[in-house]
Amino acid sequence: MPKRILQGEVVSDKNDKTVVVLVERRFKHPLIHKVVRRTKKYHAHDENNACKVGDIIRIEECRPISKNKTWKIVENA
Repeated sequence: MPKRILQGEVVSDKNDKTVVVLVERRFKHPLIHKVVRRTKKYHAHDENNACKVGDIIRIEECRPISKNKTWKIVENA
């Protein structure tokens, strides 16, 4: 089964080896036929603490690393 890959912006890098990524998705509302934006935050594993706030990165699903971390960084886009 392929792993999901999402793209988003780093909003926090205060934790050790962890970044918080804000992912935005857009879809057309089924009833009002307007494009709606929804955002969600994901905790991703950053082994080398390489990412800084404002970076656009790609994250990929992985095994659970901690209670909240089930994503890892694929690339710094």
